[in-house]
Parts: sequence; structure tokens; C-alpha cells
Amino acid sequence: MNTLKKPREAIDRRVFSFLETIDVESGERQVLEQFDYCIEAPNWSSDGKRLIYNAQGLLYEFDLASGSSTVIESGYANQCNNDHVLSPDSSYVAVSHDTHEDGQSRIYVLPIEGGHPILITAMAPSYLHGWSPDGLTLTYCAERNGQYDIYTIPAQGGIERQLTDTPGLDDGPEYSPDGQYIWFNSTRSGLMQVWRMRIDGSEQTMMTFDEQSNNWFPHVSPDGATVVYLSYRKDDVEANKHPANKHVELRIMPSVGGPSRIIANLFGGQGTINVNSWSPDSRKVAFVSYKLKD
Repeated sequence: MNTLKKPREAIDRRVFSFLETIDVESGERQVLEQFDYCIEAPNWSSDGKRLIYNAQGLLYEFDLASGSSTVIESGYANQCNNDHVLSPDSSYVAVSHDTHEDGQSRIYVLPIEGGHPILITAMAPSYLHGWSPDGLTLTYCAERNGQYDIYTIPAQGGIERQLTDTPGLDDGPEYSPDGQYIWFNSTRSGLMQVWRMRIDGSEQTMMTFDEQSNNWFPHVSPDGATVVYLSYRKDDVEANKHPANKHVELRIMPSVGGPSRIIANLFGGQGTINVNSWSPDSRKVAFVSYKLKD
């Protein structure tokens, strides 16, 4: 078992899941739906009407108006994990699917209404996190030769490009809305902290300096002003792990850097906010909290 990211740790996911939203200014939380099984990682559609989440290997669309969920037909890609991203116009969804042949994660793209998945990354493991605003490029975390780094690849497939080359774990890459930066998290400072770089991999810059937390999965708001991320208490986890069933915080900070503030305390971690889930108006974030079953 690779200690950095995959396979996922053998953990008890016998949980109730709560699909929630939070107003980032007021802190008001709303539970949209409760599930008696594990769901993960909501994406918010660009029209503001739907949330896409994964559960039991499949993708689902949650309609915010009706409160109903519908499966997205994904063909043979029926082992989708929580690394999935919508195209800028929400017409396609890219998924990380644990391929049947070897059980390793590869990236595929399919229409949001469902359809045949197209393989994008032949090399594995690859874990998707971002789609460029111009729709042309995907960015992801991948293990190559025993090291996890940040890569990009054309959204229609092609040659991957390595952007980081630092010992430790670089993960969670995601484009800024202006397409100028990729935000990610890295253990290179000793703890997991939030970083950003230019889309060519230059100017790699540390953005959080929290000596008491391990910070994961930075997501930039659509207006480019703020960044929400997930924080584990330093003593609760190893820097390179993002397990489930932990007391965690959702934090928010200015995208130019500066102090962060807590907007929510919850029980979660893995599956809570692995992918970008900002509402199109930059007012709310969707996430998943959990409760252990007896």
C-alpha cells in the first residue's frame, strides 16, 4: 500500500452523510439531504441548479429545486472515486475511475447527461482535480516513479506535462478562475499547506503558514476573491494523509494571501470537499459532513 494517497486507507465508512451548503459570509448552514450511506465531493454546476456527487462508485446529480437525485450513466466507469470535475460549461464531467484491470485510478471524460467514458490518462494512478477555464486542459495529482506530483494534460487526451518535482506529496491542483494560476497543497514544508503556482509550474509560492494544521484542497471562488480549504488538526493526522472520520474545519482566506478564518467545524475529512463546490455566485459552498452509525 502506498502511504501517500492510494489505495485508500481501510476505514469504517458506515456513516450517515449530510449534503450541506454554507453561506461563506454569514456561516449559515443548510442540510439539503441526508443519506444512510457514504456520499462524497459535491461539484456545483455552472447554472447553479445541480450538485454532482459520487456514491458507491457511481455519479449522481442532485437537483436543488426538487431535492431529488438521479444517477449519471457512466458505462463501465462504475468505480468512480471522489476526484471528479465539471467542464466550465458543465456539459461534460471528468471522473477518476478505478480501472477494473488493475484497480488504479485513471481519468475519463463523459457527457454530463451520461454516456460512454473516454480514457484521457493511460498512465496510473491519476487523480483529477481541475479543469482549466478555457476548457482545454485538465490538472491532476499522479504518482510516477514513486513520487506524487502535479501534472496537466489536454482535456481531449495527449501527452501529460509534469509541473512539480519535489519530494513528498503535491496534491489537489485546481485552476484559478482567471486561468493564471494552479492552486494545490503540498507537504514540502513539513506540514500540508496550501500553495499556488503559474500554470507552467513557475513561481511556486506557499500561501498558508499554519503551524497547527494540515491544509488540503484549496478551491478558489468563481469571482477569484477567496479560497476555501479543509483543515485537519496537526496532531490528528499525518501530513500526507486526508482520512475520513475526523473533526475538521472549513477555512476561508483571501486569494491574494493573508489570514484565514473558520467558517465551519464538522465531522468529516475524506469526501467532504475534495473538489471545487463553490456556487456560481461565490456566496455558498457545498460539502458533505458525516455521522458514524452505531
